[in-house]
Amino acid sequence: MRGVTGRLTLLDTASLYFRAYFGVPESVKAPDGTPVNAVRGLLEFIDRLVKDHRPDHLVACMDADWRPQWRVELIPSYKAHRVAEEHEAGPDEEEVPDTLSPQVPIIEAVLDALGIARVGVAEYEADDVIGTFTARAKGPVDIVTGDRDLYQLVDDVREVRVLYPLKGVGSLQLTDEAWLREKYGVDGKGYADLALLRGDPSDGLPGVPGVGEKTAAKLLAEFGDLAGILAAVDDPKAKLTPAQRKRLDESRPYLAVAPKVVRVADDVPLPDVNTVVPRTPRDPAALEELASRWGLGGSLQRLLATLVA
Repeated sequence: MRGVTGRLTLLDTASLYFRAYFGVPESVKAPDGTPVNAVRGLLEFIDRLVKDHRPDHLVACMDADWRPQWRVELIPSYKAHRVAEEHEAGPDEEEVPDTLSPQVPIIEAVLDALGIARVGVAEYEADDVIGTFTARAKGPVDIVTGDRDLYQLVDDVREVRVLYPLKGVGSLQLTDEAWLREKYGVDGKGYADLALLRGDPSDGLPGVPGVGEKTAAKLLAEFGDLAGILAAVDDPKAKLTPAQRKRLDESRPYLAVAPKVVRVADDVPLPDVNTVVPRTPRDPAALEELASRWGLGGSLQRLLATLVA
């Protein structure tokens, strides 16, 4: 990352290949009949992304651990409903569609053969890798994700924005702080507090009972941040309803640990990788073999043409 001053695009890779999987028909198959809809869908999305936004640097950020133990120790319900199989010696296995799992190693092999930087760090989620790359970046950053949790990184001053796929991976919503204020009443820094107050069933985060999105936004507008809200609970003159005061007070144990769980890490030990967008494949022979074996056809050829251009 030293000296990186051009536009950096960070892919929340799992989020995007999940969307590609559900957005491209499963009838898209390799010559041996293996579905490759997620592979081809992701390649087509990267092609369009590079074509439309012309990044100087590109990183496919990976979930080396989709449910880190340090987060589970703080909030045991964190992503618990998505565990397919528990493993004592390593990360738990995530519930993934049967026809998607075999496509993930293909995606990784194709990205490596292309020369697109692919980064995952043990005991961290892709979100944390994205957070650390963003913190270290010297120039503008585009975060491409279908996960709203990363809205917390949006920062107009630093030119950090989120490109959020609206339908499949075909069209992108450009999320800046003006959009966040219009939609949620908070800026990027405030989004993490809003999320932990509101809770998120999809991540197993309980939130504060009775505090939905609108109430959370009103509390943050009134008191500034989570620390200000908790100070208001202790201030009898603060404008809180009795029910809000009681629920927030009873939720102190959750609110004491939730920030570390919800906020993405910005201090992940990143490997030294070449993030420059490749113009030619790193391993042409491997890429040719992958293209033939998995029938990647026009999806891969279009991306290669875009990279060369």
